[in-house]
Amino acid sequence: MRLVVAYDGTGFHGFALQPGLTTVGGALAGALERHLRHTVELTCAGRTDAGVHAWGQVVSFDARADVDPAGLQRSVNRALRPRVVVRAAEIAAEGFDARRGATGRRYRYTVRNHPVADPFTAGTAWHVERPLDLGAMRLACDPLYGEHDFSSFCRRPPVEGASLVRVVRDARWVDLGDGMLRFDIEASSFCQQMVRSVVGTLVEVGLGKRRAGEMTAVQRARSRVAAGQPAPPHGLCLWEVYYPG
Repeated sequence: MRLVVAYDGTGFHGFALQPGLTTVGGALAGALERHLRHTVELTCAGRTDAGVHAWGQVVSFDARADVDPAGLQRSVNRALRPRVVVRAAEIAAEGFDARRGATGRRYRYTVRNHPVADPFTAGTAWHVERPLDLGAMRLACDPLYGEHDFSSFCRRPPVEGASLVRVVRDARWVDLGDGMLRFDIEASSFCQQMVRSVVGTLVEVGLGKRRAGEMTAVQRARSRVAAGQPAPPHGLCLWEVYYPG
């Protein structure tokens, strides 16, 4: 089975199953198992961190042959909505793997750049009161394009020697108006905290704490201390996952 899942990550300890903690994957697996009446092992396209949202998370798992995708979708949504919603459910091709089969992922990060906070966007946007230089932030995106070692922006992986080289295909700021800014980034894959660390560093550029030209040096340093602090998780959303065809 292949599901496209959206969720509000507030209150969840990320997607991945963690004993004793409330996670998106745990809630989803529980609802699926109650409907299917057998255990399921979920594979997701991206293991989002605590507090991070998703609009286009893709999940795969094995189910019995007579499963009705539409009925499964209705059942899970009744159990978990509105915090977790299955947007689409279908029988996937044999061997489909949501993580290994993905060719790219797109994340969006939203910033509210306004002197006054907005209670209606507080759960999905980082409120930055001081004015940001959007032109400088856009200029600082240029060094991100292409294949690079993103060690400066990633939490060290648990496996010693694991590569932090990624291919970024798109990185841009979009002015949505009324102080709302959105950062879109697409890459082959992402390492842990990569997008949040990139956004945190770009916002420092926007605040005048760094120059746009420093972004290349930060990237080449391959050291976490060279980059800014990660942006808060609640502004981040896994927007879309790409597959061949």
